[in-house]
Amino acid sequence: MLFDQKTYDDLIVFRHELHQFPEVSGDEKETSSRVATFLEQFEPDQLVRNLGGHGLAAVYKGLAEGPTVLIRCELDGLPIEETGTAPYKSTISGKGHLCGHDGHMTMVAGIASLLHRTRPTKGRVILMFQPAEETGAGAKAVIEDPAFSNLKPDYAFSLHNLPGRPLHEVGLKSGPFNCASQGLWVTLEGKTSHASHPEDGRSPANAMCELVTKLADIPKSPELTDNFSLVTVVHARLGEEAFGITPGAAKVMVTLRSETDEVMAQLQAISEGFIKEIGDRHTLETNFGYEDIFAASVNDDEATDLLRAALSGEKVGMGEMPGPMRWSEDFGQFSRVSKSAMFTLGSGVHQPQLHNPDFDFPDELIETGTKIFHRVIRNILGPSN
Repeated sequence: MLFDQKTYDDLIVFRHELHQFPEVSGDEKETSSRVATFLEQFEPDQLVRNLGGHGLAAVYKGLAEGPTVLIRCELDGLPIEETGTAPYKSTISGKGHLCGHDGHMTMVAGIASLLHRTRPTKGRVILMFQPAEETGAGAKAVIEDPAFSNLKPDYAFSLHNLPGRPLHEVGLKSGPFNCASQGLWVTLEGKTSHASHPEDGRSPANAMCELVTKLADIPKSPELTDNFSLVTVVHARLGEEAFGITPGAAKVMVTLRSETDEVMAQLQAISEGFIKEIGDRHTLETNFGYEDIFAASVNDDEATDLLRAALSGEKVGMGEMPGPMRWSEDFGQFSRVSKSAMFTLGSGVHQPQLHNPDFDFPDELIETGTKIFHRVIRNILGPSN
């Protein structure tokens, strides 16, 4: 067993405590404090607080100079009401750890217990508890924080649990691993009039319908057919709920998704061209902008091979992923400053999907994830004895 019984039991209790008190992106102050308090028993050489918001880094130094390895997890929960029946279910109305970040944090805290017991031969390990992953803002804020300059890693690793796959099964690939995505909003401004005289106003109704259709069909464009891309209409609103008013305003929201940042740039350019052309043709004022911006997460070849080497010594199933995950992950930002790689860890064939209101991270994965990360660290930095 990787942990002694007391440490293992303490980690389970810690995971359940985190699950009970979720905080959403940007508001993770108490979560960060809970993690820091838990880590203090494992005596890190340094605890760096308030990175990029409420981010927290625990630093463990080896016995000699060497590379820096960063292991990253996420602090934030989701603004979703939990419907599960676990005795440790969320106590915060409208918020829940329904993506498994409580489990990811516990795995990384488990690494602290192992590093406390046996330091690496060389280099440093940074255990990074990152804020605001769900909005795509957290990793960028951490990396751009001046305090991060002293923590800059040579290698960075992360994982995400994956429902629908067998428990403990690892998914891995080099190259694109998580899709880029951006939320595009568009407003169309015309002029209201009485519903009995629509000709006296400028309704954006036809323009809105045309824009929704054209945006959704962008992936069929000839220049994009060789690459995965997706445009999902997530919201559309026209006028007010009143039968006597011809509408004067509309709003459309879509999610743009692509395998690479280069294709994302194409999606943006085509979308913006349609917005301008349709707005001009219907004599409407148009505005648009982007939110929830995630760069593509791309696994470095060397870092991926280091993960494969670590997994070869573990009794877990491993599958080479045929393509990237469609969902997005801001871990890709760490590739700007290090050789980085991410993998998935199956959380059960019949497990509710991520972001479902009844999702609950399986405690059985804690030891598996910690063991994989710890072996990667040992393979790069060595044990101290």
